[in-house]
Amino acid sequence: MGRRKGGIGIALVTGVMLVGATACGGSGGGSDKAGGSDAKGSGAPSAHASPSPTKPAGPPMLLETITPQTGTTVGVAMPISVVFTDPVAAKARAAVEKHLKVSASQPVAGAWHWFGDKRADWRPKDYWPSGTTVKVDADMKGVANGNGRFGVRAYTHTFKVGDDVRADVSVTGHTMKVTRNGSAVRTLSINAGSAQYPTWNGTMAVIDKEKEVHMTSCSVGISCDKGSPNFYDLTLPWDVHLTQSGTYVHYSTGDPNPGGGSARGSHGCVHLSLSDAKWFYDQVKQGDPVTITGSPRAKAEADNGYAAFNLGWNEWLTGSASGEQTTATL
Repeated sequence: MGRRKGGIGIALVTGVMLVGATACGGSGGGSDKAGGSDAKGSGAPSAHASPSPTKPAGPPMLLETITPQTGTTVGVAMPISVVFTDPVAAKARAAVEKHLKVSASQPVAGAWHWFGDKRADWRPKDYWPSGTTVKVDADMKGVANGNGRFGVRAYTHTFKVGDDVRADVSVTGHTMKVTRNGSAVRTLSINAGSAQYPTWNGTMAVIDKEKEVHMTSCSVGISCDKGSPNFYDLTLPWDVHLTQSGTYVHYSTGDPNPGGGSARGSHGCVHLSLSDAKWFYDQVKQGDPVTITGSPRAKAEADNGYAAFNLGWNEWLTGSASGEQTTATL
């Protein structure tokens, strides 16, 4: 299904390149601003008695968002995503990464990766260990973005990695197997995308979830013609958001009893029955990995939401200015 709502995902903001709108859903809900004590800087350096800086004063370099939000509990596949308000030049990225310090109660190897010139994501080489506390210190004071801007403040986010909840979707088998901390919980019947609108393959960390989402075919470019068999304009319940291009796990009134005996396919989403959709919604949180296999479609792009683990580790490192590092210990 497609979504009419105009916001973009919980942490993706204006300036982040998103993959083209396909599948059954559109853009996500509220933003994940670096709010409260982590909000944007004022735009002016603070006055102090130290000598004048050797670098010329310039307009501020600010962070638009840091995800996850401080105080949250996320899944094992959740990357740290930092979005800048203005472009960061390639020559400045190593210095910027140096001032984006990641610490963890259980040290892990990981690296930053740049998606364009405004978004940098950090992911561990493998999934986070469940129970890990993670701290992000983004001390941008005096740091140059290579385009005449300098950081004016520091930002700190602390979050926790919760239970290891995973969902494995077989498109051809019409099943979703859900595990928690390595133990099987339930196997659910599903329908995925049709031949015309196949579902993305690969691993996508949950972006967010909402009890109801208004979905329209027009919002994702499928059809704005009310006479088309592919037109829809529906508000549907128990929606777990997987990609910015519009993939959800949810219940659909047009496919109320999904499974191997159903001939219906979705416009790219994963359909569950009403009771199963409610159950799954209650199980998952931001950052839990949903891995889809058996679709004729390629893997979702790594920045189409939080699909960082769709890149192999060597591929991930090609987008890093400073390479693999081990987190400091909290």
